[in-house]
Amino acid sequence: MLQYSFMQNAIIAGIFISILCPAVGTFLVLKRYSMMGDTLSHSSLAGVAIGLVLGYNPILTSFIFTSIAGLTIEFLRSYYKKYAELILVIVLTLSVGIAIVLISTGKANANVNSYLFGSILTVSKNDLFTVFSLSIISVLTLFFLYNQLLYITFDENGAKVCGIKVKLINYLFALLVGATISVSIRILGILVISSMIAMPVAASLQLHKGFKLTFIFSIIFGFIDIMLGLFLSYYINSAPGGTIALISVLLLLIILTYKKLFNR
Repeated sequence: MLQYSFMQNAIIAGIFISILCPAVGTFLVLKRYSMMGDTLSHSSLAGVAIGLVLGYNPILTSFIFTSIAGLTIEFLRSYYKKYAELILVIVLTLSVGIAIVLISTGKANANVNSYLFGSILTVSKNDLFTVFSLSIISVLTLFFLYNQLLYITFDENGAKVCGIKVKLINYLFALLVGATISVSIRILGILVISSMIAMPVAASLQLHKGFKLTFIFSIIFGFIDIMLGLFLSYYINSAPGGTIALISVLLLLIILTYKKLFNR
């Protein structure tokens, strides 16, 4: 299995994704904003459709469009302070509308299903380079903004009082989420990216550790989910996105069961 270049590419891309998705997801979940990941993952479909129609790299166009969608969500927060979920519906409606119109024209030559459900066969060297570049930029951004993001996550008003540029950090974080979703499209698929952002964090939260350990365990669980999902999808010939999603749910159930038995 490992002698095939497509599987090697998939595993390398999977390693980057297993770090990025849970790392970003930890902050999203703790901010009670996990549905932002779901909205932006669907927004990425519009970016993919634009790339396929215009003949550009779909991952790059997805990153650009998803980033714009993320910035729009942050911009609209000042207009709908008491209705945060309404912002997500607005952006989701616009993105899905654009995607459906472009795909229905028949000008998207490539197989859209590989972007919807993920595929280990379609991760090319060019895709791997794009994933690597965006991942490095995202990891460095997360590293330098870690303390500010941590403060904003638990006390946004307090962060403003302390002089932290909350609005700027939130905009940068929106770009970070957009990059994370874009690099995950090829492996996870658009329909289940949000599960990889939230599920490892959900499992890690059940351990009731501090923030740093929750952050670390989220990445560990994400790595387990993706690696097991990739290997299993290869042997049963299934889309990796769905397989990874099922593994993530199974891991959560195992932790919940262990926790219940241990408490008894």
